[in-house]
Amino acid sequence: MVARGPAAVELTILMPCLDEAETLAVCIGKAQGFLARAGVRGEVLIADNGSTDGSQAIARSVGARVVDVPARGYGAALLGGIQAAAGRYIIMGDADDSYDFADLGAFVTRLRGGADLVMGNRFQGGIEPGAMPFLHRYLGNPVLSFLGRMFFRIPVGDFHCGLRGFRAEAIRGLKLQTTGMEFASEMVVRAAIVGLRLEEVPARLRPDGRSRKPHLKTWRDGWRHLKFLLMYSPRWLFFYPGGLIAGAGLALAAVLAAGPVEVTRGIILDLNAFVAACFMIVAGVQAVTFGVLSRSYAAMTGFLPDTPISDALLPHISTERMALLGLASGAAGLAAFGYALAAWMRRDFGVLADPTIPRLVVAGLAFVVVGLQTVFAALLLGTLAIPRMRGPGT
Repeated sequence: MVARGPAAVELTILMPCLDEAETLAVCIGKAQGFLARAGVRGEVLIADNGSTDGSQAIARSVGARVVDVPARGYGAALLGGIQAAAGRYIIMGDADDSYDFADLGAFVTRLRGGADLVMGNRFQGGIEPGAMPFLHRYLGNPVLSFLGRMFFRIPVGDFHCGLRGFRAEAIRGLKLQTTGMEFASEMVVRAAIVGLRLEEVPARLRPDGRSRKPHLKTWRDGWRHLKFLLMYSPRWLFFYPGGLIAGAGLALAAVLAAGPVEVTRGIILDLNAFVAACFMIVAGVQAVTFGVLSRSYAAMTGFLPDTPISDALLPHISTERMALLGLASGAAGLAAFGYALAAWMRRDFGVLADPTIPRLVVAGLAFVVVGLQTVFAALLLGTLAIPRMRGPGT
């Protein structure tokens, strides 16, 4: 059992490791030097993820503690290291000598001052030539960091800096789960969502000291980060796009409901545009419905914490209410379709001069489709709620 608490170890410097024999001893030496100069009671912990180049022996030979993490992945290694860490605080960083473990004073100061998570910012601290690929520096990191700030209102300029410090118990309490590179995003997002205190300090990035290629894969890991950000934000993934599409469809359908509209000379929007508008309504409502299901399930499982908006809306969302709403939409659509069919019958199924009749047919079918998908979504919501209603031992 590892002793924990300020009386034992104040700071754990944690490094995930997978075949880092070229640079590991240098990183450990810098970290140990910092602890000695700063007078911090600490340890250097290596979370080894299955190295085959002797990294474990190197780490032990220079006085670091090693914990073996058999589950593969950047996030898995860090999760294992966080659980094994003895320190009240943890500062994590890659073992490739791209971060300076000899200069961690700003992180310790912020943690002692009450911060729960202190992020390094490479864009403030400086990125040396060759330290970060062009796409990462000017596209990947800026775009993903911008999306993170927009989605979750997080005041962090460098979402994916690998050098960061945190209060151990605060991060353990988040129950982080991702095992890949997206772990970096999960930590920041979950910390912000539950209201932890986030701060940022400059961090300098240098070219790593390895002769081999890094484990990070630009497009694969970038997509995993983006997917994670979207999964954690039903508003931006479903509600906002769905509402925008449905709203635009409704507006266009309303304009074209009475007949053709000439936009400019020679450009006339008619039945085809009305059909497109109805498809937009169907697609938008479906996206919003997915958002309702996603947010409801997140609330049931604790995947996302409650917010004032979710507290106000979710109690009113139920299988029965959604099913009734879907049935009402379907009934309205059938009524519109029936009225149009009756009007056509009165003309012996001949040519219809009234432009509203074919529009009623299309709109009626659209509302029937919306009704059906809403009923199905209601039944799926009921299915998702079943585990929550089970009693112990069932």
